[in-house]
Amino acid sequence: MKQGIFTIVQNELLAPSVYRMVLQGDTTGFTAPGQFADISIPGLYLRRPISLCDVTDDKLTFIYKVVGVGTDAMSTMDPGQELDLLTGLGNGFDMSRSGDKPVLIGGGVGVPPMYYLAKQLIAQGRQVSVILGFNTADEVFYSQEFADLGANVTVTTVDGSLGTKGYVTDALKDMDYSFFYACGPMPMFRAVEAVAETDGQYSFEQRMGCGFGACMGCSMETKRGPKRVCKEGPVMDREEIIW
Repeated sequence: MKQGIFTIVQNELLAPSVYRMVLQGDTTGFTAPGQFADISIPGLYLRRPISLCDVTDDKLTFIYKVVGVGTDAMSTMDPGQELDLLTGLGNGFDMSRSGDKPVLIGGGVGVPPMYYLAKQLIAQGRQVSVILGFNTADEVFYSQEFADLGANVTVTTVDGSLGTKGYVTDALKDMDYSFFYACGPMPMFRAVEAVAETDGQYSFEQRMGCGFGACMGCSMETKRGPKRVCKEGPVMDREEIIW
């Protein structure tokens, strides 16, 4: 974990209520895809945990959805404004387990951390497939960015307005893959768990108090004992989850 002051370079709307924020500063706190930052919002007591989407040189990219007071405040921030961040938090994805043909599954705001993971796996020579799940075409974001990395991209929409009609599992069941990585809401995890044919890892979304393991507020029970989502997670192995 590192604390630093970052300057907003960009803060733009990508899809309804979904924004991309690019920050400039010391990025060395991040060591693995799947980690997150705790962002201090002026005027609010608790920091907001936001998953890392990408890191390049001295810039961090975060994609967030406006769901409350904190993220609403973030959406109004302008380039040039400074923010206090704790970076490199959490346990990231284990890329050594991917095999040759990993599939990355992102649902809604679970899509962003899949981008940096795909980028790193492709750099290692892996044949990466990505499934991005949304409700409607209007909500879709970053499908082209994944394609530009060289990933095989499948978009699913519940209403069929873009890509495959249905859920991420409708695409997953027809795929050949060596390992899966997933980030999204719990109903999506349960659906993936029912059809996935390999080992895999899930990145959990959880309300957090401190974000670095001190308050124990985000603890969950696993087959390997209690774990803190912010510290031992947010990424956990399929075989340890109690459903």
